[in-house]
Amino acid sequence: MNDILSVKDLYVEYRTDKGISGKKQIIHAVNGVSLDIKKGEILAIAGESGCGKSTLAKAIIQLEHAKSGEIVFEGQNALAFNKQELKNFRKHVQMVFQNPYSSLNPKMKIIDTLKEPLQINTKLSDLEIERIVEEKIELVGLDKSCLCLYPHEFSGGQRQRIAIARALVLNPDFILADEPVSALDVSIQAQIINLIKELKEKCNLTFLLITHDMSVIKYLADRVAIMYLGEIVELGNTFSIFNNPKHPYTKALLNAVPKIGKRMSQGNILTGDLPSPENLPEGCKFHTRCPKVMPVCRNTEPPVIQINNTRCVKCFLYNNQDV
Repeated sequence: MNDILSVKDLYVEYRTDKGISGKKQIIHAVNGVSLDIKKGEILAIAGESGCGKSTLAKAIIQLEHAKSGEIVFEGQNALAFNKQELKNFRKHVQMVFQNPYSSLNPKMKIIDTLKEPLQINTKLSDLEIERIVEEKIELVGLDKSCLCLYPHEFSGGQRQRIAIARALVLNPDFILADEPVSALDVSIQAQIINLIKELKEKCNLTFLLITHDMSVIKYLADRVAIMYLGEIVELGNTFSIFNNPKHPYTKALLNAVPKIGKRMSQGNILTGDLPSPENLPEGCKFHTRCPKVMPVCRNTEPPVIQINNTRCVKCFLYNNQDV
């Protein structure tokens, strides 16, 4: 399976206003992330809130500025694109945001919201644009009669379908979905999850799914990357991650998923809060919360251990002979 997009050693930092110390502080949001996203797959990025998942997605589509690294698309580094090249890149790479209400213009009818990307990026006739808009709104399970309404006239689930339709109008190859169901009622979440799965097959799409919900990942994703404080600490196919997690952080995330009739394993309970990205721990970033911390973890960064062609883990508990 060919890679549709590759992220190589990506760093994203923010500079904050002066704090109590009187000095500007640097927030290390994404720290050396490398990922290959394969054409036709759903790759999930999992982790706690604040670990850098959304920042990574926004940096890929360049809604956030990357300090360094590469985002390779069709053999070119997207971070070096000029204005026209970036515009063309965004025809192929679209994004669906967490809150569908805030991502839709409340003053625009749905038909105008869906027409806008086509009017800006293509030279199609008005008739052809209307045909595409009607096709996409029906593709996401809504009737074309809704096109004359405004966002406030829809439920949360319907608005998210509209947001997905807007992402589809340019026939992209790759969609970044940032927590696409977390703002929805539980009863509606399953419908949107199933829609994403259907669209992947119908439209031959590739998805980068950002979520903290491990049950959504288990149902939707082909592969999973576990993220902690801006780093990928474990990567593998969904079945192997869920059935044989390696990193202590992965085990803690999976152990936190409620299971009927089962109690949490006391050895894998995550304690303490996520450290501030302004002051990252030395050595292994997870050592301040890890139940299996060793002396080496406190001052030395662990290597990335390649377990096999599809699986890697960043942890001192494993080496090339003992995985």
